[in-house]
Amino acid sequence: MLTDIEIAQNAKMKKIKDIAAPLGIEEDELIPYGHYKAKISQECIDRLKNKPDGKLILVTAINPTPAGEGKTTTSVGLGQAMNRIGKNAVLALREPSLGPVFGIKGGAAGGGYAQVVPMEDINLHFTGDMHALTSANNLLCALIDNHIQQGNALGIDPRRVMIDRCLDMNDRALRNITIGLGGKVNGVPREDHFRITVATEFMAILCLAEDLEDLKKRLGRILVAYTYDNKPVYAADLKAVGALTALLKDAINPNLVQTLENTPAIIHGGPFANIAHGCNSIRATKLALKLGDYAITEAGFGSDLGAEKFFDIKCRFAGLKPDCTVLVATIRALKYNGGVPKTELATENLDALKKGIVNLKTHIENMHKFGVPVVVAINRFGTDTDAEIEYIEKFCADMGVTVSLAEVFAKGGEGGIDLANKVCETIEKGGGDFSPLYDEKLPIKEKLETIAREIYRADGVTYTAQAEKAIKEIEALGCDRIPVCVAKTQYSLSDDPAKLGKPEGFNITIRDVKLSNGAGFVVALTGEIMTMPGLPKVPAANNIDVAADGEITGLF
Repeated sequence: MLTDIEIAQNAKMKKIKDIAAPLGIEEDELIPYGHYKAKISQECIDRLKNKPDGKLILVTAINPTPAGEGKTTTSVGLGQAMNRIGKNAVLALREPSLGPVFGIKGGAAGGGYAQVVPMEDINLHFTGDMHALTSANNLLCALIDNHIQQGNALGIDPRRVMIDRCLDMNDRALRNITIGLGGKVNGVPREDHFRITVATEFMAILCLAEDLEDLKKRLGRILVAYTYDNKPVYAADLKAVGALTALLKDAINPNLVQTLENTPAIIHGGPFANIAHGCNSIRATKLALKLGDYAITEAGFGSDLGAEKFFDIKCRFAGLKPDCTVLVATIRALKYNGGVPKTELATENLDALKKGIVNLKTHIENMHKFGVPVVVAINRFGTDTDAEIEYIEKFCADMGVTVSLAEVFAKGGEGGIDLANKVCETIEKGGGDFSPLYDEKLPIKEKLETIAREIYRADGVTYTAQAEKAIKEIEALGCDRIPVCVAKTQYSLSDDPAKLGKPEGFNITIRDVKLSNGAGFVVALTGEIMTMPGLPKVPAANNIDVAADGEITGLF
């Protein structure tokens, strides 16, 4: 049996201009990065502005096991299947982060026979977007510390710098650091922090910006610090916006690649859904809607995180109206939610499945609250038994929800034809009436409590003293009437990763609240969630190697 990387390396890729041409993208509207990947220029985006939009499909999932449930794999397989049944479908996906690639989860280019390629490029440096974001974020941090060192004309309080440095890697040693040590010439000593690049406000801004002008405005609005007399300092006050935009002027353009079956895929932006808003860029999704009759996008981790933020943040800002939600479930994850240890998920266990199915039920109910039709996709694993599959199919039928057995990992597009047909039928039936869950003009606490009760099914919300103080500061700035982005564990509907299935009798604890003013939302940190992950005991990096001819092995 071939590994993911071996399958990807055996793919018969088309030159990127030959992927672009059938979409109506002209060759001089491409900015090539080698033979098989390219950025799409602003000229192309401008030319297509008046073209009618296709139908928008969101792929999300139930609460996963630590290895994930194949949401990207299902997205890619669905795109391939759509084209097999004669539909013009374009994928709009997120860029992988190097943190998971070298950590525990591995790459994020799909798997098996449902992958985007060139897989190694996409999972590693790709077109340099992550590096550009890292450089821009860290330039702003350097400008802050230099301003303090060079006389501090703005009166920035070094104890109240609001932006962290970043690195697109899991590195727990950088979570809390002290900088400026070593004498007067080396800067003012202060406590600092690192977060992973995909959890930065810069990543959120890139994904939510409509164009270069909007990007500049958002960068200027970043709250970077407070002064000694408690006044806010923004990036524009440091005269940083021009340089920051220069670093991101190429990164803002979406990236075009292809799947193993040569289905076009636009991959751009990669915020985590457990610590950020979890969706690819607005520009990529809107472009996919112009280029295809169907645009297939994804929102990270379980629907309690990614889908909620997709609907309440991305769709609100971009004016998007999804036509169908595909909810990915696996028998493994349902048994995991039913209390089965990770080591025993391959064994048939109907009792655990029946116990864990409440997690699927809750996610279906939650998605219906946004007024978008739901299709459940059972991402099949080789260890799934007929009895387990039949139980889920009957359960979904009893709920009145369309369900499809997807075998895209093993069979590629062919294994997703039933799913593709059912998604198209669902869209053709219509009947959806999308609306966000809450009014963004409500106070911060009301928005958080709505999400906690309606999506997480909590009894209420508890705020620490730090969170209360932070909310009051945000309200004092007049920046509170914007959407909220909850940073929470992906493994549970609650803020405790050990509470699986459908937890009951709990409160969500908000430990801190941060203003992402440039992005246009407020981030609420819950539980023990961290913005800089750590590596596991045996990192995936240990298995990666490069042969003398440059061929990479061990990447998955």
